[in-house]
Amino acid sequence: MAGILRKSFDAADETRPFEEDKGRLDVLTGGNGSVGRAVFEPGWQWSRHVKPIAGTDSCMVRHIGYVVSGRMKVAMDDGEAVEFGPGDFMEIEPGHDGWVLGDEPCVIVDWAGYSDYALPPSS
Repeated sequence: MAGILRKSFDAADETRPFEEDKGRLDVLTGGNGSVGRAVFEPGWQWSRHVKPIAGTDSCMVRHIGYVVSGRMKVAMDDGEAVEFGPGDFMEIEPGHDGWVLGDEPCVIVDWAGYSDYALPPSS
């Protein structure tokens, strides 16, 4: 493998749409794993637009990411909740719901949780 790899989210290796056309996840894969850029449209909520795909009661993925634009609220299953906005670093453990705040898309780059995100459970 070469010492430098260049890829663009504009030509993602994979794109996974969310239910009801409420956004998408673009995934890039390199030699050391995957990174994702999610575009969550206004009105998007994990429990409405990804839960039917994931088949779990709450999001069971660990996220480590950065909010590029827009705002999102994340609520843990135990009730703890935090709002994230542009420039925020996020680290979220499994067992949560999330939803877009306001009327602007929320764009998040995540280098830990998106390799299996919005994929149906494997048989």
